[in-house]
This record gives sequence, structure tokens and C-alpha cells, in this order.
Amino acid sequence: METIKEIFRIGHGPSSSHTMGPSKAAQQYRKKHPNATQFRVTLYGSLALTGRGHLTDKAIEEELAPAKVEFVWKGNEGKEFHPNALEFEVLDRGIFADLWLVYSVGGGKIVDHDHRHQSPESIYTQRNMHEILKYNQETGKSFWEIVFETEGPEIKTHLAEVWQVMQEAIERGTKTDGLIPGGLKIQRKSSSYFIKAQHYEGYAKTSSLIFSYALAVSEENACGGKVVTAPTCGSSGILPAVLKISQQQFNFDDDKIIKAMATAGLIGNIVKHNASISGAEVGCQGEVGVACAMAAAAVAQLMGGSPAQIEYAAEMGLEHHLGLTCDPINGLVQIPCIERNVHAAARAFDSARFSVMSDGSHLISFDRVTQVMKQTGKDLPSLYRETAMGGLAAFNFQHQSK
Repeated sequence: METIKEIFRIGHGPSSSHTMGPSKAAQQYRKKHPNATQFRVTLYGSLALTGRGHLTDKAIEEELAPAKVEFVWKGNEGKEFHPNALEFEVLDRGIFADLWLVYSVGGGKIVDHDHRHQSPESIYTQRNMHEILKYNQETGKSFWEIVFETEGPEIKTHLAEVWQVMQEAIERGTKTDGLIPGGLKIQRKSSSYFIKAQHYEGYAKTSSLIFSYALAVSEENACGGKVVTAPTCGSSGILPAVLKISQQQFNFDDDKIIKAMATAGLIGNIVKHNASISGAEVGCQGEVGVACAMAAAAVAQLMGGSPAQIEYAAEMGLEHHLGLTCDPINGLVQIPCIERNVHAAARAFDSARFSVMSDGSHLISFDRVTQVMKQTGKDLPSLYRETAMGGLAAFNFQHQSK
């Protein structure tokens, strides 16, 4: 497995695979051709079908500026390696076209076509949850200790920065009102939810604040704000919400939160290594479902859960999102994405409490659920995997709103 830095990437929304990944690819291509004045970028499959709603073209244009960019949208044509493919080409006369095919594989990561079959650098000796739990039994080291042992002290610095960005997104989101761009006429809700939450007590207040925090980050993401993939932009509101409420409820210091984030990153890493976190590849179960598993594990650890209980919390978070389709209306990371973040955050918090109340024993393992999620994603028809062609996305909003 790779470093968990690949799970937690800092950048601008609304989509890690459709905005951050293409932006990174364009930046790299621009460095190869700093003097070029014209480019052609061809978008394939999911990138073409939902790229406009995800601001893919805008992100690419910003990186290739001031050059002119011609876009070719090939939604009906895909590439075998991954649904999110894009190809760059220089159009200047007298300059070698230099065709470059690259894939945005989820979480903001890109893979060059010529290196698509190369395995990413593996720094963990463990490959799945079974091997992690076995190592725990042999050494007594918990999830976060395995991360720190493997990645070294620099991972703490990275996670501290990640936590700061997450908190800033919550802060901005809970204070900002107004319309979310994109044409769906959706108003931000986090601010009003945050105010209303102050009038409640007990669990009603706790759950309402979870709603507000998840809304805050998800709305920031939808508006192109600075967020952290956890593991993707489309699911970026879940982990920050449960970490924030946990810190407030139990007065955890940042060190405790960073350790919980390390555990969450390890959970996300397991799924990424053995299945996928790309909505275009396995549907929203790979985004919101994995984020829920990550958050549930983090909170279970904060609540004093054993490794078995942490694994159980993560298993529930993923299991109860199996089959979740990726069907954003108009290709925007808004409906149903924002509300899904809210309810997955609440489910993560409850999954953690449920698991900690148990002895940690359960029938279905996290590794088994990960395998099922991968197979389920493959079995999903492509129109339910971030193409904006099926499910809720088939609803013609523009026609209905007239």
C-alpha cells in the first residue's frame, strides 16, 4: 500500500477525479511545453459526460493559460484502463504534437498511460485488514502506530496541515450563505443549521452539528473551495464533521485527532489498494461509503475502541453503503452528493458507538466487504458510475424547472 498522503490531498473542489486530477495533469503538461500557445484536450468517458458540471475544462484552462485550449468531448468513447481518461496535444505549427494520454484514477491521483500497469510505490508490508490485525496481535501496535512506524515523523506534519485545512473549511462553511453555483438553485444550508443547532441539547444538538459541519465542507467543495480529499472531494465532508464533533464533545486535543486521522487514512488505503475509491469505477460506494468507513474507524478509536471494534466500525460504514450509485444531477457535485455526506457522517458516528458497545465480534470482515464492494462496482451498469446518465441524474432538472 502507498502512503496515506495519497488519501489526504489538499486542493480545490468540486471533484478530486474530475477537477484536481485533470488540473494536476494539465500543470505537468504545461511544464513540458511552456512556450506553446495552443492546446487540444480530449476528454473521454466519465470525464466528458460530467466534466462541465465538475469544472474539468475550467481547471485545465487555468493551468494551461494563457494558451488557447480546444476541448473535444468524447462521452461515448472510453479507455479500457480507467473511465476517467484525457489526452493532451500541442497545436502550435512547427511544434511536435506530443500526444499524452493520462488517467485520473480517483482521489486526485493521475496515472500516465505508458506507466498504467506499474504498481505504485508500496511502503506498507501489510496489504489488507487481516494482515494489519495480525500485526497488531504480534506487536500490540494499534492502527495509528502502524502508520507512524511505517511513514515516519513527517506524516504527523502532513496530517496536522490536513486537519487545519479541514477546520478552516468548516469555519468558512458555517459562516457563509448564498447560492451554490451551477444552475440547480441550491442555497447553502450549513450556516442556518449551525445556528439552529445551538437551540438543542444532548444528542439532538450533537447530530445537528454533525449535519452542519458536513454541509459546511461539502458546500465549500461544491463552490470550488479549498478542501481535503478523504478519500475524495465528493466525500470530503464526512471525516471532518465527525472529527470536529468528537473533539468538541470529548475535549480531545489535536494530537488525538491526528492519530484518529492516521487510522482513517489506513482504512481508506486498504480499500484503495484492494478495490477503488473512484466513483467512475465503482460508484459512490467507493467515495461516500469508504469515507464513512474511515470516519467510523476514527471515531471508534477516539472512543477507546479495541482494534476489533475499530475494524467492526469500518466494516459497518462500508457495508451499509454497498451498491450506492454515483448519479450527480447535471454532473454537479451537489445533488445527491451534499446530503449523502451529511447522512454518512451521522452513520459513521453511530457505527462507531454501535461497535464500541459490542465486543467487536461480527461475521462479515472488512476485507470481505471490500471485495464485495469492488465486485458490486464492476456489476453496476456504467450509467450508474459518474456518467450523469442514470439514477437521479436521469432526472431532467432544466425541463422540470420550466
